[in-house]
Amino acid sequence: MQTTDQIYGIRAIIEAINAEKPIDKVFLQRGLSGDIAKELEGLVRKNGINMSYVPIEKLNRLTKNNHQGAVANISPIDFHDFETLIEQVLNSKEAPLLLLLDQVSDVRNFGAIIRTAECTGVDAIIIPKHGAAPVTADTVKTSAGAVFKVPIAKVDHIKDAVYFLQASGIKVIAATEKTDKTIYELRLKESCAIVMGAEGKGISPSTLKAVDEKAKLPLLGEIASLNVSVACAVFLYETVRQRQT
Repeated sequence: MQTTDQIYGIRAIIEAINAEKPIDKVFLQRGLSGDIAKELEGLVRKNGINMSYVPIEKLNRLTKNNHQGAVANISPIDFHDFETLIEQVLNSKEAPLLLLLDQVSDVRNFGAIIRTAECTGVDAIIIPKHGAAPVTADTVKTSAGAVFKVPIAKVDHIKDAVYFLQASGIKVIAATEKTDKTIYELRLKESCAIVMGAEGKGISPSTLKAVDEKAKLPLLGEIASLNVSVACAVFLYETVRQRQT
């Protein structure tokens, strides 16, 4: 099974970016100076790659090799261009089903969501370039390999993806407790995209304002929320139920 590869050393990471390798995230030592470090920072920003400034102790935990102040994860998958992917989906399917994940950062939740998405016929998953869970070995394992079957695209901001989907004739629905309407009151047979937010933070306020509809799951117990992967599964299978009847 393919897993996340790791590269280390500033020059090696620069070469990987220039070779258009699917870099998922760069960890750069905090306070690092010098022209080559600035070159790497510039390349990372230019290519929209997720980057974190971390203490040297973090880098030492990531690799036992001579990292020279920089470590990067190469994703086991190639991410799709968002607009091209949506165009392909619309041309190939009458009523596509899409999934947007707003700041879902736990890799195992991410993997579980991808697995359910594949089982429910989701045509594409859209995640933000910053703040989203990386595709790691844990993601691959938790998804049972589904990460290699469902196209995934990265965007600068989920809100911008919402506007693009709406302009493409796709209804966007937010899964949120900030509404009186339940998922069972929605019509899900037409083209639609479901937005799931991170546990704790939920969907960002700006994205919530942009969506077409909001819906929640009825909670009959004392616990106020569901795990995001479980909630996502319920939303997706309600869509499947409606489309099969």
